[in-house]
This record gives sequence, structure tokens and C-alpha cells, in this order.
Amino acid sequence: MGILDKFKKKVGKDEIKKDEKKKIDNKKPIKEKKVKTAISIKKDRNKKITGNAYRVLVKPLITEKITDLGVFNKYGFVVANNANKIEIKKAIKEVYGVKPIAVNMINMKGKKVRSGRVSGKKKDWRKAIITLKKGEKIEIYQGV
Repeated sequence: MGILDKFKKKVGKDEIKKDEKKKIDNKKPIKEKKVKTAISIKKDRNKKITGNAYRVLVKPLITEKITDLGVFNKYGFVVANNANKIEIKKAIKEVYGVKPIAVNMINMKGKKVRSGRVSGKKKDWRKAIITLKKGEKIEIYQGV
């Protein structure tokens, strides 16, 4: 059958109904939502981390002020300059497996530096203070 023959061919009502039945029969069944158990959560944490999580979180901050905030369940991170609070929340959940309650952000100005006659400036950077629920913690800070 040629290309033009398909356009010339007339379709009857019975053939249309059969096509509709086939479409209905071919639909995938609706999947039920799975309830996450402690075992499935552990498996989720062991998954390979993909996406931009490591581009958003540059490194954890370990300073005296931020280690003192650990008492209030707050942790500090250096984050990408273009990252927003939502991206940071997703990255923390993906990398550490804990969901933050709040994310506070601070834009830090780079310090002026000088080496002999040559003066310059360090890069501007962004700091994020993450607040977690009571009882949750991020393991990287343990023993620091």
C-alpha cells in the first residue's frame, strides 16, 4: 500500500471503536504508592548521588562559631554563589539524607589581600546555615 492509498482509504465506525478499545487496553495499570520503611530509607541513602548536589555544596564550614551552633542543631556550608535555598535543601537531603527545617544564607565579601606591592582581592562567596530537626545530625561534623 502506498502513502497516498492510506489517505484515500475510508475508515468505518467499527474500526474506530476497535482502535479506541486497543488504546484503553494498552494503558498501564495505576501503581500504588509504596510506604517507605526504615530498610528502604537505608537503601535510598546508599544510592549513587547524581545531579548538581556537589556543585551546590562546595564544602562544609568548620569554624569556632559554627561548631558552637552545633548545640542548636545548625550546620554551616560554603555554597555556590548562584545557589538558592531550595537547591541547597535538595542537595543536603541528597548527600546527607536529612531534611533541613530552614536554610539561612549570607553573602560574604572577599578580603583584600596584598603580597608586596601587588594588591588584590579574594573571591566573594556564599555561606549557608542549615537548621535540622532535633535529634538529626550530619556525620561529617562528628569528632571535630
